[in-house]
This record gives sequence, C-alpha cells and structure tokens, in this order.
Amino acid sequence: MRLTILGGGGFRVPLVYGALLADRAEGRVSQVTLYDEDPARLTAMARVLADQAAASGAADAPAVTATGDLGEALRGADFVFSAIRVGGLEGRATDERVALAEGVLGQETVGAGGIAYGLRTVPVAREIARRIARSAPDAWVINFTNPAGVVTEAMAEELGDRVIGICDSPVGLGRRIARLLGARPGEAWIDYVGLNHLGWVRGLRIGGRDELPRLLADPEALESFEEGRLFGADWLRSLGAIPNEYLHYYYFNRDTVRAYQEAKQTRGAFLRDQQRGFYAEAGRPGQSAGAALAAWDRTRAEREATYMSENREVAGVGEREESDLESGGYEKVALALMRAIARDERATLILNVRNGATLSVLDPEAVVEVPCLVDANGAHPVSVAPLPLHAVGLVTSVKAAERAVLAAAASGSRADAVKAFALHPLVDSVTVARRLLDGYAAEHPGLAHLR
Repeated sequence: MRLTILGGGGFRVPLVYGALLADRAEGRVSQVTLYDEDPARLTAMARVLADQAAASGAADAPAVTATGDLGEALRGADFVFSAIRVGGLEGRATDERVALAEGVLGQETVGAGGIAYGLRTVPVAREIARRIARSAPDAWVINFTNPAGVVTEAMAEELGDRVIGICDSPVGLGRRIARLLGARPGEAWIDYVGLNHLGWVRGLRIGGRDELPRLLADPEALESFEEGRLFGADWLRSLGAIPNEYLHYYYFNRDTVRAYQEAKQTRGAFLRDQQRGFYAEAGRPGQSAGAALAAWDRTRAEREATYMSENREVAGVGEREESDLESGGYEKVALALMRAIARDERATLILNVRNGATLSVLDPEAVVEVPCLVDANGAHPVSVAPLPLHAVGLVTSVKAAERAVLAAAASGSRADAVKAFALHPLVDSVTVARRLLDGYAAEHPGLAHLR
C-alpha cells in the first residue's frame, strides 16, 4: 500500500513512521511519500525517518520519498494523511497573542484561536480535498489537521465519508480510565460523545457492566490520573462523567486565560522556538548516524512534559506524572483505522465522522466525535444516548460557530467571520468578535479581505 502524508515535514511524522515499522502484517504500507512546501523541513524529517529505519533493523522498512509537488504526492496513493499547518507555528503564536490581548483564550483549536486557525485552514483543506477527489478518487483520507472537526467537515463536502478525522485525546482518556478500573483498554467499551476537543466519557463497560460509577464514587481514584487532577473529584462527580482535557478551557476559562496571560510565552511561541532549534539541528549536513533521531527524541520529551502546563498550574497539580506522558497514540489510531479498511479487520475506534442520525441535536452532515465500527466500507458511527442539557448547550453553540467558520471561508464575508467569533461561548461578545477579526486580519495576509 502507498501512504501519502501531507505536511510531511511536520514534527509528529516519526510517530506514524514508527508505527509502520512495527507493523509486520501482510498488506502493510510499503511506500511513504512526504509532501511539504518547506524543503528544509522535508530534508530534516527524511533524515529522522532514515535513522528510525536503520535503528529498527527492518530489511523491509517502508521506502520514503519526499516531494514538494502535490500532484506527484497524490498519484497512486491508497491512503492520504492530511497533517498540514497553514501559517506554521508562527501563525499559531500570533493567534494566541491576538486573543489574549482581548482577554479571551487563544488556544489553537478552542475559542478565538481555533476560529482564526479555521478561517486560514478551511480554504486550503477544501482545495486539497478537490485535488484528492481528482487525482486519487479511491484513496481514503485520514485528517489530522486542526481544528480537526471543522476541517474534516470541510473536506467531507468534497470527499463524503472517505475522509475521517482522528484525535488521540479520547483514546488516551479511555485508556487511563480502563486501567484504573482494572481492565485492558481493548476490552472496554467507551461511551464517549461530543465534538473534537469537546467530549465526555459517560460510561465504560467491561463485560457488559458500566464501571464508571465505581470510579466516580472513589475521590482518591478520581484524582489519581491527569483529567481527574485537572478537573477535581467534586466537579467530575457533579457532571457524572469524565470530560476530555480540552473542556478545562471551558469549565475553568477565566482562571486559564489569566494563567496564559501571565505565562512567560504562549504554547505556540514555545513550540515555534523549540522546533526552530530541532529542524536546524536535524537538517545540518554531515551529521553522524542517529543524530537526527536523537534530536527528535529529546525535543519530543520536552514537548510532552510541558503539555497544558498552564492548565495544570490553574488546577494546582504540578508536573505531569510519568503515567500521563503516554498519549492516546494518534499514530496507533491511524494505523488501526487503515488496517480495518484495507484488510477488513473490523475495529471499534473513536473518530470524527459525519453525524447521520447519531446525535439528534445536530444535522446529518455535522462532524461529531463518537465510537465507530470500522470495516472495509469505512467508519460507521454507533448509536449513542442523548446528550445531557449542559452538553447540548456547549455542543450546539460550538457547532454553530464552526458552521460560521465554514460559511466565512467559502463566502469571504466579514459578517460570517464576525458571527463565528461572536457565537463561540469563549468569546461571547460581538464587540470583542469584531476587534478579534480586525486583529487577525492585520496579522494574517490571507484574512486581510475580512477587515
């Protein structure tokens, strides 16, 4: 099989390649094509992957090619991973800075920052979807590009159900809960529902029995894992559910905004500076074997250890514990999804797909994040119980903001863009929405027409 990675110079590409190296089953990926518009990043990443292949000792490691030609990258692809970042980390840092100056959250997928990122990214994602539909109509597209829900919905306009969005946050959360309850994660049914970065675990069934109430009744156990420490046992028991970590931005919004305003630098600025150093080091000519991979390993360890540090400061929980450093493994989710489709190995995965009749409060075309049964025909959302009212309010208001982003990206309308900001519950002000749009349009050339 041939896999094409759009954004192939991106920092997390080695996670995907590492998962491919570990896959020894028949029908595995034999060819990986990296596409990126930045040749320096492509060079550095190709070196990291070469180091990975050498370290694995695998004689049949997937061959890697790199190109800046999108048509060449898509030709003959069986699967396409979309992992682009329009505006780069400089754009992310700007999104954060503009929002914080207005007293609202600037995180890359949540609130004002996510809307700005979506306005920049959706037109590019739509064009990529059109190119895929023409050049690789039989390919399955797995979307990693943030904000994943709205970008997947935009690409689905062209690709229908052949585009599926993934995120590792629900998987990581479900895994931590299952282990606390003494179960193997693969043996537990996770009742998870919501939108990307806006969902809740409402139950966890082991052998047909919901064991989540047992965890909610134990305050000490509740605060023994990352989400429990972030939200606190009392709040989780009040909700009767375990929220995705990104809901900390909603439930503790004022506290988090203050912490981000007082931080030495924003997350985007930290990653921008960190990755500049990594790419310069990994791309330096004349390095010894393994040097690029060692640089990537060091950089990744620092990146994971500092994840959501401001949120942990708000919660007063200090440094991340070793057990929390393991992510949900988005590369493992992607590989499981590929296997299920390519080999008809049925699997149950939490994915971003079109709603159909899954959530009655949303229309069929809305992309939701729910458990899906996956087979050779794609991902099929599983029927879920209705959302409680507090979740209905958040899900519908955020989806309304996402729909306004899609409309603004298509129309170029300032009114639609202002609506996207104003409707989001973490902005909640037309006046601030207008100032935010003016601030972003002044910083990002691609949004200048919205001023």
